[in-house]
Amino acid sequence: MAVTLAEVAAHAGVSPATVSRVLNGGHPVAGGTRTRVERAVEELGYIANGPARALAAATSDLVGVIVHDVADSFFGILAGSLQKALAPAGHGGGRRLAVVCNTEGSPSAELDYLTLLEGQRAGGVVLTGGAVEEPEHSTALTARIGRMALAGTPVVLCGRPALAVPAALPVATVMFDDHGGAFRLAEHLLTLGHRHIAYVAGPPGLSTTRERLAGHTAALRRHDPTLLDACAPLTLHAGFERAAGYDAARELLRRGRPFTAVAAANDTVAVGVAAALGEAGIRIPEDVSVAGFDDLPFSVDTAPALTTVRVPLREAGVLAAQLVTGRRPAPPGRITTLPTELLVRASTGAPPREGSRP
Repeated sequence: MAVTLAEVAAHAGVSPATVSRVLNGGHPVAGGTRTRVERAVEELGYIANGPARALAAATSDLVGVIVHDVADSFFGILAGSLQKALAPAGHGGGRRLAVVCNTEGSPSAELDYLTLLEGQRAGGVVLTGGAVEEPEHSTALTARIGRMALAGTPVVLCGRPALAVPAALPVATVMFDDHGGAFRLAEHLLTLGHRHIAYVAGPPGLSTTRERLAGHTAALRRHDPTLLDACAPLTLHAGFERAAGYDAARELLRRGRPFTAVAAANDTVAVGVAAALGEAGIRIPEDVSVAGFDDLPFSVDTAPALTTVRVPLREAGVLAAQLVTGRRPAPPGRITTLPTELLVRASTGAPPREGSRP
């Protein structure tokens, strides 16, 4: 038979109202009293009636975390950090249940998951990863999020641009400085002496792709405007997978235009690029420098170690959890931009002498 809240109260020597305050979180309860209640919950194996609490409070302990691809290290790290921060030690009833929703990059799936989470009266929603920049989808997404926020559901956009919703609604945005990171990476290659720089961008129509490509081209323009035309034929769009990087590098080699460096949309793509170059007998970085983006865990273990741009994924996950639970108030303007950092490793170096490029 299920343990009741009254039994927990009797075991802890407190009133049922005190137990309720501890379990619901956000209410002042003396530390010793909170500890007794949490111990009683643990010893008796009490399980709160989530659906009943959701009906009573018009919300639930469920936080939906929407990702593009949970198998991608980028989203795995972000979601893992967020989930851990949703259940911090010592918060008792303040813990939340994270439900990861994998869209596989489908805009319609993103909207469908939001509908399901709204039906479950989710206590919060975090949307991660780049936004699909298609007007019809943007309009539908803004309307859906605005409706949930108007009903009191906190929403956090993590790694994507802010939406045009009223400032009074509980919608916060955590952005990465993708533009600045891509700018510094291109500037690094230019400082080394590279002028024939290939760029393997992400899929078109995605905010992350746009920001990183814009930062890259801004650095070229600042260094020498003529480089924009010179490097344009060396720029192509691809997916974010290793195979996409591999195919992109083979296409660059097929085109026959000389290049001494390749900047990739992310670290996974960079690994694919390096594999294709290696198969063609091209040395890294002696013949061609290769750089990635994100600083995923494997980037330091590649041979040679990958020059990349660190995106603070773990920090973003913690911040998103704090914002969606109200443990941290949103800043003025409700937008936080986290800095990125250039990490120079062994995969980039000075270009080879003229005539020895691939």
